[in-house]
Amino acid sequence: MIGIVVSRFNGFITERLYRGCVEELEKRGLRYETLWVPGSGEIPYGIAKLYSEGEYSGFIAIGCIIKGETKHWEFLANAVIGSIIRFSVEKVIPITFAILTVDDVEQAINRAGGKFGNKGRDAAKALMDLLGM
Repeated sequence: MIGIVVSRFNGFITERLYRGCVEELEKRGLRYETLWVPGSGEIPYGIAKLYSEGEYSGFIAIGCIIKGETKHWEFLANAVIGSIIRFSVEKVIPITFAILTVDDVEQAINRAGGKFGNKGRDAAKALMDLLGM
């Protein structure tokens, strides 16, 4: 079972990333469970919660952090990504990322099915690679 944790914040982007991720997993016949959380800051908790409740082979983290007028986005991105990496190493479980950290909406759209592909799909492929699938 694959755990997917998705931020509802910037949902017009994260829903696109999620669809790409799920399409890839379903194409391979893999089972998954999804937990939606309020924002990217809650993704590490969501992964820890699923991990503590079930048997998962790995996780996919989906979110979108867009640069704002203050440095908040930068601190949030560093904290979220650092927390997830630490958890992955401590628990020895693969976690891949489709957490976009972008300057503007256009960059996000380009990475959520636009001219740079779908990073949700890429995260699913990366997890399957780590799992030897």
